[in-house]
Amino acid sequence: MTTVSLPMDEWKTIPWSKIERAVFKLQKRIYRASQRNDVKAVHRLQKLLIKSRSAKYLAVRRVTQDNQGKKTAGIDGVKSLTPIQRVEMVKKLELRERAAPVRRVWIPKPGKNELRGLGIPTLQDRALQTLVKLGMEPEWEARFEANSYGFRPGRSAWDAMAAIYNGIIFKPKWVLDTDIEKCYDRIDHTALLKKIDPSPLIRRQLRAWLKAGVLDQGRLYPTEEGVPQGGTISCLLANIALHGMEEGVGKLVENRRKRPILIRYADDLLVMHPDREVVEKSQEALTEWLAPMGLQLKPSKTRLTHTLNKGDDAPGFDFLGFNIRQYPVGKTKTGSNPKGRPLGFKTIIKPSKESIKRHVRALRSHVKNQIAGKQASLIRELNPVIRGWTRYYSTVCSSDTFSKLSHILFQQLRSWARRRHPRKGMKWVVRKYWRVDEGQGWIFQPRDNGARLCRHLDIPIERHVKVQGTRSPYNGDWIYWSKRLGRMPGVKKRVATLLKRQRGRCQWCGLLFRWDDLMEIDHIIPRKLGGKEAYYNMQLIHRHCHDIKTKSDPDEW
Repeated sequence: MTTVSLPMDEWKTIPWSKIERAVFKLQKRIYRASQRNDVKAVHRLQKLLIKSRSAKYLAVRRVTQDNQGKKTAGIDGVKSLTPIQRVEMVKKLELRERAAPVRRVWIPKPGKNELRGLGIPTLQDRALQTLVKLGMEPEWEARFEANSYGFRPGRSAWDAMAAIYNGIIFKPKWVLDTDIEKCYDRIDHTALLKKIDPSPLIRRQLRAWLKAGVLDQGRLYPTEEGVPQGGTISCLLANIALHGMEEGVGKLVENRRKRPILIRYADDLLVMHPDREVVEKSQEALTEWLAPMGLQLKPSKTRLTHTLNKGDDAPGFDFLGFNIRQYPVGKTKTGSNPKGRPLGFKTIIKPSKESIKRHVRALRSHVKNQIAGKQASLIRELNPVIRGWTRYYSTVCSSDTFSKLSHILFQQLRSWARRRHPRKGMKWVVRKYWRVDEGQGWIFQPRDNGARLCRHLDIPIERHVKVQGTRSPYNGDWIYWSKRLGRMPGVKKRVATLLKRQRGRCQWCGLLFRWDDLMEIDHIIPRKLGGKEAYYNMQLIHRHCHDIKTKSDPDEW
């Protein structure tokens, strides 16, 4: 008896480990060819990768299964695909030298009354952009400067903060804190394509995406400039447009050791140097450097300050939600004041006041939304907010801030509890919602031993180790990157422990985890069947592997 293989089964039986291994081998070859400036080899390998069926399968999987915005529709209204449709998309995935307009979506900027416009391409175009990005990213990772950290593989805002700390720890400096005005909306298309200098096939496709137009509330607007935010390749194109800025500013000083330090995270940047005159000249050099790309600095966000002494403004500055400032301490040999007397200082990085205010407002909003809800519902709503915020700031001096926020949240929860029981005393309210009388301290948890509220103080402070120089995941040093992934402060303790136990491999497909892989903790024996919340019953696997395992579990589970 013969069995017929259905099209739906084809997607489930794809050997993803072999596919990822094949794609990465090509990417590593592109990276090395770009390092030795072999343009012909880069273009040849990129063409090979784009036509590779393995890369097409990987691009479709990332867009339709792995990406957080996988269910966001473009102008065609398509926001999810069945396994059969995914296979059909792979077969039709070819560079077409044309593109559909993007759908304009307006989202609020955090903490502001302004709106940011996102351009959402169709699923087909997003898959094509991911395919082209697989080929272009290794080429430019070999060229990008060391102090560029935004939207790059293996780099994060924590690396940018570590670079700032290393730049000012031994000597106070003047700092130019600025960002680029409407960076994504004003990039010149001609200058960008000339800078990329891709193969003719990729050039025509990039031009089609850039000129596709924007559909906003039923009206089609042409796009004569700018890169639409929302596409999978948008951040890479913006980084390419801003590449070379560090070298351009560094030419102001001939001595390499005394050159100003430029640190960039996407379109936010700062320049540091002990001499104020050099920093002021850096601003002029940046303005001149950005002009050919159609960009300029934003005057309202350009600020010149000193890390230790009071200049035109108060000392210190905010960057990426952190406050960086130096404080004078006892007499040491770490610096000197204007009068020449020995003066010590210490560098402290902590959450900015504006970021703390936004977080307090978010907590208050969630508590008010659950004024008539159950305690368990309130805890489920608050825990992700608390964990996400505290983990982002868990690499700097945040202990005092976490303690203060824990107290503020307690006051909000106490008001929430008292409002629900206006005729009861405070002792009765405390016994109902907190576990004080059981000897567990001020733990906000239901009586039925449900989920407990995560406190800000529960997240430990772990210093982040900055990425070394110009290292990239495409250089093939997986020992370095696997160890680094396990030490990332943003990784949960359970995830880090499982990574170490599994030696960086997925327990389902056996493939090493990559920097951009989405991982999930799977319970070998489901909890509803009595499985324990213990390490021996947990394994770390890819999100797509988790979907496959769940569907293949026995019916009695």
